[in-house]
Amino acid sequence: MTTRVAVTGAGGPSAISFLEAIAAPSIELFAGDVDPYASGLYLVPPDSRWMLHRGADPRFVDDMLERCIAERIDVLVPTVDFELLPLARRRDEFERAGIRLLLANAPTLELCLDKAALVRACDGACAVPRTSVLDEHFDVAAWPVPFLVKPRLGAGGRGVQRIERIEALSLLPRDGSLIVQEFLAGREYSVDVLSTPHAEVLAVVPRARLKIDSGIAVTGVTLHDERLDGAARRVASTIGITYVANIQFREDAGGIPRLMDVNARFPGTMPLTVAAGVNMPRLALDLVLGRSLSSSVAHFRDLGMVRVWREHFVGVDEISRLEEASRAQRARSEG
Repeated sequence: MTTRVAVTGAGGPSAISFLEAIAAPSIELFAGDVDPYASGLYLVPPDSRWMLHRGADPRFVDDMLERCIAERIDVLVPTVDFELLPLARRRDEFERAGIRLLLANAPTLELCLDKAALVRACDGACAVPRTSVLDEHFDVAAWPVPFLVKPRLGAGGRGVQRIERIEALSLLPRDGSLIVQEFLAGREYSVDVLSTPHAEVLAVVPRARLKIDSGIAVTGVTLHDERLDGAARRVASTIGITYVANIQFREDAGGIPRLMDVNARFPGTMPLTVAAGVNMPRLALDLVLGRSLSSSVAHFRDLGMVRVWREHFVGVDEISRLEEASRAQRARSEG
């Protein structure tokens, strides 16, 4: 039987890598985005392209549920950070309609999106960076520069500032919305983790991020590293990771990898993990559909990746149709 799978955030590398990893004759793909020029939209047939509300829009979840029911979607895969928690909180509504969400549970997502809470929860499971909430109790004298200031809530590297002079703190609010974190100058790692719906870790694939452009690794290598493997497993078990997550570490001056972030969604550099031998998108899809997996899913090889541009050519009318659909969607959003 054909499985109908819808993926959001089609303009991002996470969605594109997922679409390419699961493509098969038995899978019918749908893709959605807020941008009519999102490249991943053009990887699926014209009638399977959706213009969406933004994840922060209160109409987003209702619209997704309505679309999924109308198109008889079996599995919905959100890849945009702002979409994750609103969808997870209404998982029951999708499941009652026969739609499975390939998505972590709400408590895990809430923990991952609160950087201060994440560090507290994982302290003891792995090495963590020195971290403090920037509020009226913050002791400036106790923090030698340089250090980092980050939004407490959110995902990814958005809003991160490196503080070189203490005076720069005077421009920042001390309302608890920011955290201060020690600056780690060592090598950065991303660890892809595959877990069951019951948070049992099945596979761990560490990667070294050798070159990063706009937050995305463009050169990297997989590696077998017991420190990263063990730390990632403990973090995943501690916070209840299900399906796929990306756990980021950076080495301190002593070479110890310390936890930086947990992205409870498919990462943009998933193609390297897939090419190394662990097709986490396909395996996670099997898990959410209740299929059994082979005992060999954890085996991977050391492999390097260098990203290059790749063109995809479409008819002008295909772009025009999505431009018109985007205008109509904006009109609905503003109405």
